Amino acid sequence: MLLETNQCPRDRFAVLIYHPPVEACLALSKQPLHSEQASKDTSLTKVGCGMTACAGIDVGARRAKVYSGHPSCAQFVKFAFYGETTAMMSRKRWLYAMWLVLIGGFAALHALHLRADFPNHTPWFGDWAKYTDEGWYGNAAVRAHLFGNWYLPGDFNPAPAVPVWPFLEWVLFFFTGVTVQAARGLAVAFFFANLLLSYLLLRVSGPRWAGLLAVTLMATSPFLYCFSRLAILEPMLIAFTLGALNLAVRLPQMRRPVRASVGIGLLFTLMMLTKTTAVFLLPALGWAVVLPLWQKRRLALRCSLAAAGAFAVSFGAWMAVVAGSSLLRDYKYLFVVNKYIKPPEFYWPVVSLWWSFHGGLWVDHILIPLAGLVLAGAAVAGLMRSQDWGRKLLLDPVFGASVWAVAGYILFMTYQNHPQPRYFAVVAFFCFIVVARGAGVLLEQAETGKAMWTRRAGWAVLAVAALAAGINGVQTWEYARHPEYTFVNAVEGLTRYIDAHPNGKRLLLATSGDEITLLSHLPTICDDFGTQDLAGKLAVYQPGWFASWNDLDPGTLDDLHSRYSLEQVASFQAFDDPDRNLLVLFKLHPLPGGLIRDTSEENLKNPLPGDTIDIPVE
Repeated sequence: MLLETNQCPRDRFAVLIYHPPVEACLALSKQPLHSEQASKDTSLTKVGCGMTACAGIDVGARRAKVYSGHPSCAQFVKFAFYGETTAMMSRKRWLYAMWLVLIGGFAALHALHLRADFPNHTPWFGDWAKYTDEGWYGNAAVRAHLFGNWYLPGDFNPAPAVPVWPFLEWVLFFFTGVTVQAARGLAVAFFFANLLLSYLLLRVSGPRWAGLLAVTLMATSPFLYCFSRLAILEPMLIAFTLGALNLAVRLPQMRRPVRASVGIGLLFTLMMLTKTTAVFLLPALGWAVVLPLWQKRRLALRCSLAAAGAFAVSFGAWMAVVAGSSLLRDYKYLFVVNKYIKPPEFYWPVVSLWWSFHGGLWVDHILIPLAGLVLAGAAVAGLMRSQDWGRKLLLDPVFGASVWAVAGYILFMTYQNHPQPRYFAVVAFFCFIVVARGAGVLLEQAETGKAMWTRRAGWAVLAVAALAAGINGVQTWEYARHPEYTFVNAVEGLTRYIDAHPNGKRLLLATSGDEITLLSHLPTICDDFGTQDLAGKLAVYQPGWFASWNDLDPGTLDDLHSRYSLEQVASFQAFDDPDRNLLVLFKLHPLPGGLIRDTSEENLKNPLPGDTIDIPVE
């Protein structure tokens, strides 16, 4: 007799039947236990009266099965089965509920004190994003709302190359007004989406707890706490990437996978129009599309072509708009400013690779090496015929795509030869997914034989990850409960000084100008970047003020001296970087009679008579 219950997933319980009913059942028969089905299945828990497979539960199958040779015993087993599973399921629900509350609490910390500084005294204090990037990449939206025109000719205008973020900010500001809190809130919203998308990605082939483990590592990470609260491009890039991967790994289950592949292509267009470095994530996306369909190669080819075609049409349409609007020069300029000088040595890629690879420790000193160990272990196990878990992990679409995403972004930083902490936000998400998926596969192994040691390795990965989450959670909590407002105070003080001491145009020239505009709505232009040289911009815009961090660049001073003398009038403490913790304000005084000096004939890189400069020129 075979009784089946269809609502008992295998990961919800283990042994469920107690032995006391054996004595009661023995009165029914004295026959020995000899069920072939029971004896062959090592995962069967056998209990009962001595008749043929009197009672047992197969906990290894997808559906739990109650085997019985006697109706009376079967009913008892069925009753005990349901009673015990109900109690265990209730306990697990409570545990999962508590876990979700913990995750939700740490995630909510990201949305508090959005006007505060990027936390001071962190290992990432030197990242320029907190000084410039929030303003730069959203300046089109800010200008459109404050000044009526998104474009400043000759200035830094990144929107033609990366239009998605400023467009979303532009829409948002209709409802919130132009505030840094709104801009950062948009980034935090994408962070929340990334937590959900990461969970859904891991649930494609893994248990619930593995998905929640990855989300826990993300929510408690102090690195992600710091960079997910900045209005920069990485959170949105990660969201579009995770969205595309979620579609890709589910293609085999879809009724119309080719149509879904069009969506993947459109998401890749959004990735490219969010941050051009998305091209280095293409191998991860390709892996996630092709591998699940490897047994259906013709379908895989059709899906790949559909995705590529959708990308080509949509991205090509945007480039036609850029070219037709005479914005191609601004588009190309984004690549110019992100091109860094390469060392003369022929082996510089090796040095740059090590720099980029080692930079992963910016994210976490425990979890990043742990992700590396999981990958290395899978690679070694994949070469051993007796270790199926290694091949399973390496051929897993989620695991493989995550590895390719990490490798692709490290390749980008190697090529650029200028890794910055914020770039590793992408690496962090996918390394945490590698850890969670690796732990999930290891703990799927049997508890007996050689697989027992593999399972123990899984418990070790889980324990180390839990330890890291605990340590990180404490640090994240400390950052969240001690907000500082040094930069906000400095910008507000600078703006008040300018308003109290009129000097020509109320226009500030500064590298951090767009960030200052976002915070205080003061009109600014950038002295460091733009399609027009600084001397030309000075002639067109004629600013009345100039601000610099800690010192003066000789090249900038040279251009300023062509039309102005400088008077240092105020300084404001901000942030914790010893090289950039003093925001210095200068009045720009036009030369008498509208004189214009020739920078090619005079040395104007040093202070001149008529200047008042108290900070170093270097």
